[in-house]
Amino acid sequence: MDKHRVMGILRQMEKFLKGQEIRFTEGLRIMKSKLTNLQNSLSKLPQADQSSSQSSCPPLLAPAHGRKFGSKYLVGHEVHFTCSQGYRMMGPGTRVCQENGTWSGVSAVCKDVSVCASNPCQNGGTCVEALNQYKCTCPHNWSGSQCQYQTQTAPPEWSVMNDPAFSRKPRCAKVDRAQHCSCDAGFHMSGTSDNSICQDVNECEVYKADRGGPLCGHACVNVPGSYHCSCPTGYKLLADGRSCEDVDECLTQQHNCSRGTTCINTGGGFQCVNPECPRSHGNASYVKTSPFQCERNPCPMESRSCPFAAKTISYHYLSLPSNLRTPATLFRMATATAPGRPGPDSLRFGIAGGGDARSMFVMQRSDRQTGELILVQPLRGPQELSVEMEMSEYADRTFQAKHLARVHLLISPYEF
Repeated sequence: MDKHRVMGILRQMEKFLKGQEIRFTEGLRIMKSKLTNLQNSLSKLPQADQSSSQSSCPPLLAPAHGRKFGSKYLVGHEVHFTCSQGYRMMGPGTRVCQENGTWSGVSAVCKDVSVCASNPCQNGGTCVEALNQYKCTCPHNWSGSQCQYQTQTAPPEWSVMNDPAFSRKPRCAKVDRAQHCSCDAGFHMSGTSDNSICQDVNECEVYKADRGGPLCGHACVNVPGSYHCSCPTGYKLLADGRSCEDVDECLTQQHNCSRGTTCINTGGGFQCVNPECPRSHGNASYVKTSPFQCERNPCPMESRSCPFAAKTISYHYLSLPSNLRTPATLFRMATATAPGRPGPDSLRFGIAGGGDARSMFVMQRSDRQTGELILVQPLRGPQELSVEMEMSEYADRTFQAKHLARVHLLISPYEF
């Protein structure tokens, strides 16, 4: 055969093979669709008729003084537990339904963390609970916040005795041949009637001892005849004279962040950040499209793993007070579709990775296109931690793309 005839036969064979490849791919797609429909129909059957792969575990109840997150009991599903304020989790905060129909781990218990549990009262004193505080009821001849002083020898805790700056001479006047003495506001009379002196009242101690709570939001400073409140570095005192508010150094340009970095306000300070895109892995590489977002470069046609790598990675920084009341919604993640383009018909949300993040956070839907990151365990500062949220898009039950949101939490050492 001549060269032209051989080339013609080769082109015909190439077209034939392409046709076979298209028919084979279409057959696989139809088979996957039928398998998915079969799995969906099986999941709707009564539990007794389902296969072992869809077996379930017995329902779990929330522990006393706690809450439960999660209502599905099929194999692979997780249930999370949290404790109410004033209680600590003893045991696993997360349990997983296993293939043998049992839950992993053991039942969790919420244990009371009462401030009186440490027996702070001395010398036979009785501890009485108050809101985040305690008060000691002392027996006869004992006094003090912890019944540590003998009454006959100890001066009042709220009196400043040994500093001349906190003493005043009383104002005395004779009335009907009798001498009457009094002290200015903020002082009390001390000593005998013949040798009396006005001693400063330590309002900070009086309020703490008698009213069951602090006079100031942070620190109380006693001064002769009065007091004032102070705030930690990086905070300012509000108009009420007792509450503290964080100073936003980024907003007021009180930072020293260099060019190319971004100022992030934190409780009592700031940070200069410049998140970097992940290094190239396999055939997936990224380019920075904004200070806090990276996008994946187009994947090579022959790569199978690249399309499953995250299409976008965004970075977020949240400044939180210590011991934030839980559960608290911290972050929302949603899809955005370009105008004129059909969006995904299904979204799946989750927390990427494992470790402590799964015991402190829960990911749940707020609507069809939005997932919420919920803090379920109080966080005590100062500390920093990160959690990675994952959103996967599906169209006709086929994976389309994955997006990651890396949330960095900056926990203040204070509760304000």
